[in-house]
Amino acid sequence: MEVIQRDKFESKIDGSDLVSRDLSWIKFNFRVLDQSKKQSRTIFEKLKFLAITASNLDEFFMIRVGSLYNYLDYEKERIDYSGLREEPFKEKLMLDSQDFHEQQHEHFISNILPSTRESGFILSNVKNLEDEEQEYIKEYFFKAVYPMLTPMVFDGYHTFPILMNKLLIFGVVTINPGDKKDNRKLSFVQIPSNIPRFFEIERDEEMIFVPIEEVIREHIVSLFRNVIIESINLFRITRNGDFTLEETEDMDSNFLEEVKRKLNERKTGRVVRVEIEEGYSKWMMNLLKDRWNIQKDSVFKVKKESMLDFTSFWQIIGNRRFKDRIPQTPITVPPLSYPQAGVQGGSQDIFQVLKQKDVLLHHPYNNMEPILELLNKAAEDPNVMAIKMTIYRLAKHSRITTALLKAAENGKHVSVLFEVKARFDEENNMQEAKKLQKAGCFVIYGVSNFKTHTKLMLIVKKDENKVTRFVHLGSGNYNEDTSKLYTDLGLLTTNEVLANDVSEFFNVITGHSMPSSYKNLITAPQGMRSGLINFIESEAEHARQGLPCGIFIKVNSLEDSETIHALYRASQSGVPIKLIIRGICCLRPGRKGLSENIEVYSIVGDFLEHSRIYHFHNNGDLRTYAGSADMMVRSFEKRLESLFRVQDPFLEKQLMNILAYNLKDNVNAYMMQEDGTYVAKCPQDDEVEFNIHKEFFTITPDIVENVKLI
Repeated sequence: MEVIQRDKFESKIDGSDLVSRDLSWIKFNFRVLDQSKKQSRTIFEKLKFLAITASNLDEFFMIRVGSLYNYLDYEKERIDYSGLREEPFKEKLMLDSQDFHEQQHEHFISNILPSTRESGFILSNVKNLEDEEQEYIKEYFFKAVYPMLTPMVFDGYHTFPILMNKLLIFGVVTINPGDKKDNRKLSFVQIPSNIPRFFEIERDEEMIFVPIEEVIREHIVSLFRNVIIESINLFRITRNGDFTLEETEDMDSNFLEEVKRKLNERKTGRVVRVEIEEGYSKWMMNLLKDRWNIQKDSVFKVKKESMLDFTSFWQIIGNRRFKDRIPQTPITVPPLSYPQAGVQGGSQDIFQVLKQKDVLLHHPYNNMEPILELLNKAAEDPNVMAIKMTIYRLAKHSRITTALLKAAENGKHVSVLFEVKARFDEENNMQEAKKLQKAGCFVIYGVSNFKTHTKLMLIVKKDENKVTRFVHLGSGNYNEDTSKLYTDLGLLTTNEVLANDVSEFFNVITGHSMPSSYKNLITAPQGMRSGLINFIESEAEHARQGLPCGIFIKVNSLEDSETIHALYRASQSGVPIKLIIRGICCLRPGRKGLSENIEVYSIVGDFLEHSRIYHFHNNGDLRTYAGSADMMVRSFEKRLESLFRVQDPFLEKQLMNILAYNLKDNVNAYMMQEDGTYVAKCPQDDEVEFNIHKEFFTITPDIVENVKLI
């Protein structure tokens, strides 16, 4: 039956020149799951990638599936890139999601669980523990857990309780022994999020991890006295977390309240997925499906041998006992354009260095210290007059905030645009923004109905009679934590052309200014899509004239149909196009007569590929940009984004070499096929392994100088 269901979609999907964004995303999560299956990885790395797939899937259902339900529930029309309408597309999406779910749990049961003991730990239920350990668990339950549990009954006298998003919940079906007729009642017991997921027991040579749901299951009868428990059902729900902030005329007074209201709606949004242990009560499930208006395909069964919510594996990965068993990231290296000791804590003054040369940072191979050093020096330097920044996401204990607070205390003018609509970071960003506002900083809470996704910093310093502007432009957030995990780019410069562009852009963001053009900056929502399409069409014209040409692009996602069709036209004109797209790719490579000259690669490995680079050969007059923007409708139309041109010959070659290394990788790379599937690249017989997540730690200036893309 399922094969017939799949077949009815495939011809329609294959006939489209575009790949569905959401179906492409599921393929991406399969590539992440593939990392957990690699034999070369330790079990802790495998658990890490399995946890990431689960976290990814939670967000996918909250946002993307949530968005689809917005169309279904309110009877809005939508045709997916696959050519399918709302209901058929939901069927196809749920089929693929169920397939991923099954493979995810099968991998856990077949490959992870059998290897835990040899790695020094065991996942155990209560009954398999020794008598003394069971007593220890019992004491823990009644002293620490029992007081936190609240059974909530649903019957004719009690309303249906609010069940929280992504919590583990027991649905307990009970019967009163005194009732002669069938009078089942359903009660819910939510496991609070502040209880550790695993109860930890230390043995001589191993750790025992007992899931908290097993601790509660063993003693749940204590919550239901003098009634018959018919069934105990563990489940977890995912709610719609997709919302669009309405534009309001009175931003100052209403905007933050609007954000808070929308955050609360996430807690009670419609249910889009139920994960539940197999063997559940059909009576209960029928009640829940009717209550939440969901179909069978939104119910994801979990085998008894497996467990719900793989995101909890971070507790095991982070256990101090296993610290030495987790591979350590190599020590960061100095930026190639600034290899002196000054960046790594020596005596050189970064203000003086940047007056002489530009510095390109490539994270996580280079650390964030140059940015932090520049900001801290600016906060203390009496000659610094102003600091302006855009902030999208911050670390929990941010040194950025600390430096900006210090600058404000020292009398500098500090302007910060805090994007409070940064998904899942809204509350943290509001708290950090309020700290700065209280300290006297000029804080802007986003711009109208656009998200400010661009990463910019401007420092204005006056020495004697000369004013110098120090600028940082980047592809990643000002976040010390993610800079160790994400590959990103940042340019530190005093280049007057870029400084003018950035100053103008800040005026757009913070005031009411509409500059006619920028010289070395491409911005959205004005001009980015058209600018990139012009570059693509220029390459196509060179190809038609028989001139050297080529397009090399590295982004997180490619979804904008106008840009995709421009790339198709360039391919048909003979332009060689190589795209490195980590996640979503809605373009079909290698289709006869459409995209035969396009190759698509995806890099998924130890670091999350987050940098964006756009390189156009332009008949030898190279155009190379980096920045914050992907090739997506939201990036071009709904966000404030920027791409900055890198013209310094060595730094431009460095960006080209990043592209070349990505194309050479045969450890983390996958090649996209015409049908939307991906095939892992592996070393051929005469090849050695080339892993960019290791190679960039050993890169040299000579390698960069000799880079060739065409």
